[in-house]
Amino acid sequence: MPTSPLTIDQQMTLLLRGTDHVYTAEELKNRLEQAARTGRQLRIKLGMDPTAPDLHLGHSVVLQKMRQFQDLGHKAVLIIGDATAMIGDPTGKKKTRPVLTREEVDLNAKTYFAQAGKILDLSPGKLEIRRNSEWLHKMSFVDSLKLCQKMTVARMLERDTFQDRYKAGEAIYIHEFMYPLMQGWDSVMTQSDVELGGTDQTFNNLVGRDLQESEGQPPQIVMIMPILVGTDGTQKMSKSLGNYIGVSDPPGEQFGKAMSIPDNLMDNWFRLLTPLPDDRIRSLVNPQTTHPRQAKETLGRAIVEQYHSAAAAEKAAEDFRKRFTEHQVLADTEVKTIPAAALTNGKIGIMALIKEVGFASSTSEAKRLIQGGAVTFAGTKISDFKLQVAVTGNEILQVGKLKICKVRIQ
Repeated sequence: MPTSPLTIDQQMTLLLRGTDHVYTAEELKNRLEQAARTGRQLRIKLGMDPTAPDLHLGHSVVLQKMRQFQDLGHKAVLIIGDATAMIGDPTGKKKTRPVLTREEVDLNAKTYFAQAGKILDLSPGKLEIRRNSEWLHKMSFVDSLKLCQKMTVARMLERDTFQDRYKAGEAIYIHEFMYPLMQGWDSVMTQSDVELGGTDQTFNNLVGRDLQESEGQPPQIVMIMPILVGTDGTQKMSKSLGNYIGVSDPPGEQFGKAMSIPDNLMDNWFRLLTPLPDDRIRSLVNPQTTHPRQAKETLGRAIVEQYHSAAAAEKAAEDFRKRFTEHQVLADTEVKTIPAAALTNGKIGIMALIKEVGFASSTSEAKRLIQGGAVTFAGTKISDFKLQVAVTGNEILQVGKLKICKVRIQ
């Protein structure tokens, strides 16, 4: 039974904060009022396709909104899209996604439970976890055709992804048309009251509304959250782009990456990733009242505390200060070993060294880092990518702000 000390208007203020669009806010308010009268928990749906093994802060935006509903007494319905993942959401893709195997999907799904649990309330009364293979894999071919009858090709081509590919002459396969229908059918099968998603999921989520109406169910409210911009300040947070902070990353890595974001991202990150009130955020992102470095430290601490602990956040901040402000080398700096065979007369090329310790995936990447002034070895900034450096043991190699190690010979 949903119980909350907040009035309906206060709940609306909380739930609408940070949203991009709601279809519709009036319906949401009516549904909350109805739940308060009847004592029925609202069912808050979020579907996640396990197409990769890890969650990052971009995923956390919708998960945190789901947690707000839980804290107001409602039930989160987390759908692991083990059936839809085998097709792959075509949203934003210029080409058809590669099809995943059942084994790949199952392996990725295992990590989702533990990582989502860092944000969601895992109490049985507050969380229901479902796999959409429960109903989608049981559908016959005739069932699938009946589902297809509920959507026209014209409606499907309204979607930007398909429009762009069609105009560009890129192939669109019939199974890709099935994805929005499959995701929408999840809403029918779970009798969702609210579905959460990013702006890239608007079309799919609205299909769920349509399908529920066609099945005689009250149409779900669709709450759309903004896409979190990655640490590079330009593109959507993505593991493939390397501009992400993982929810399972070590505290020092989370804090360090947060400290590296462009200043203009802070308002967006504070609003989407922290519960800080608006007036506090306005003060933090205003350089007239708060130095940007101090603001980022507050942000970094909040992120680490969310996924680790207050003590871990304090240590991460202290380590960062020592390493990058006071230029100290910490006693616990990671040690990287290189084979003696990689040395010639006790020396190794700086590009080869960067590759050996795993700070660059290719020689060309190492070269770019050196030319960009990002590499320091044994206290000296390196500008010559052809330089041979002497390694005797315990020299410090630093690449960028976050990658630092002691180099030893094995």
